[in-house]
Amino acid sequence: MIFQFDFTENILKPLGKLGGWLMLLLGIIWLVYAAYETSRRKSFKKRKVEDWDFNVTKFLKGLTYIGFIIGILALISGVAGLMFDIPPSVAYATTSENSRNLFTSILLIIFGVLTFVKPANDMPLSSLIGVLAATLVVIIIALAIPQQIVDVIAVFVNPKIVLAIIFLIIFAIVALTAKFYMSAFMAVSKVISWPPLAVIFAIFCFIQGFLLLVVGVSISGYF
Repeated sequence: MIFQFDFTENILKPLGKLGGWLMLLLGIIWLVYAAYETSRRKSFKKRKVEDWDFNVTKFLKGLTYIGFIIGILALISGVAGLMFDIPPSVAYATTSENSRNLFTSILLIIFGVLTFVKPANDMPLSSLIGVLAATLVVIIIALAIPQQIVDVIAVFVNPKIVLAIIFLIIFAIVALTAKFYMSAFMAVSKVISWPPLAVIFAIFCFIQGFLLLVVGVSISGYF
């Protein structure tokens, strides 16, 4: 193979153990979203806003893009916790005899999706989906192709060039296709962009993250 990498041991399980910390990160991101939307709307309570306001600082815009990544990580963490029965923090592992917290896993998945979707109203999401899809396919190809085939390809052309071409082709196809299916994501993004709602999400994430990391319990109790 071109690369040897255990996705489960190196990505899924470690992220599953960081559930408590990711809850705190989600809280921070949703406070950023609240600040961003308040700045863009020129009001904390205003519901309607133009799709883009270039008067908002580039710093806040950049932080909202980071939320796109945090959302994906939280989603993966929640799924990993469910799949492998992983506790979301060391403190919770001590109080629960090293078992998962179902409520936290569900929260990570739900808030992960919402945090992922929120920037859809402010960024070229179809292009990002194209990048992610192309990257995933290239990684799978790199992991799956036997080294013998790589050696044969290398006789004619650099394997890295082949992977780069595959990446560009998949990116173009997925990005163009995704543009036609973004309306639902845009609608959800506008609903959850209201600053008061973002603050409520943030407070809830902070409370849950604190309880998991410090006290070793969930806001829901023991499930």
